[in-house]
Amino acid sequence: MLRILGCILLVGTVAFGAPKIDSLLSGYDDLYRQVSDIRAVVHLTQQKVNQGTKKLEMNYYRRDSDESFLIIMTGPEAEKGNGYLRVGDNFWMYRKNTRTFQHINRDESIGGSDAQGDDFEGRLLTEMYAPVKDSAGNEMISEEMLGKFSVWRFEVIAKVNDVDYPKKIYWIRKDKPVLLKEASYSSSGTLMQTLYYLTFTEIKERLVPVKTLIVDEFEKGNKTILEISGISTDKLSNDIFTKAYLENLSK
Repeated sequence: MLRILGCILLVGTVAFGAPKIDSLLSGYDDLYRQVSDIRAVVHLTQQKVNQGTKKLEMNYYRRDSDESFLIIMTGPEAEKGNGYLRVGDNFWMYRKNTRTFQHINRDESIGGSDAQGDDFEGRLLTEMYAPVKDSAGNEMISEEMLGKFSVWRFEVIAKVNDVDYPKKIYWIRKDKPVLLKEASYSSSGTLMQTLYYLTFTEIKERLVPVKTLIVDEFEKGNKTILEISGISTDKLSNDIFTKAYLENLSK
């Protein structure tokens, strides 16, 4: 089903002289891979149909060397003290009221928003996805304009099970591997979510998207703005990425 949908979306658009998709994914990984630890403040502004606007604030800690991150909610009051901890292959949600940890998946919603645990990770695209090819073995890639930018538009399919969505379409700038748009599909081929990367900052010759629009394509009208500020690249203590540290922050 995924391959059929890919052909419907991109049929006839194989670009002559286009780069290999793996090289684009590798270029993205090189530009976005963080060479230092990161600490930041994250704001989520979510709009849901018939529910109005909800604002979330959290402190965010990430270390890519061992695929760890920690999120502690600082607002609103109802969410304050709740948190999320990822260490290696383990991902937990912590609830302050019950002082309990629950093992969850990467597609878990963060604070009930459209943002998911996977959005806060630093995994390499080349490790998660492979190019989709047509019946002749050609990679499905096209040259397009996205706003004022000339981009490569291409489709990938998951080669591991633990991803947020099994199929994605990416729009990456031609002049440098900056990801501008990402469309995510379910295993049945349903468009579930579209991300627009609006603003970036450069840290130690690496890019960090600091403003992202997340559009819920399944429940029309729902959207979330994710904004990152106060970024620090100072080395983080090993103690931060522990359940004990998260519990202590929640007191």
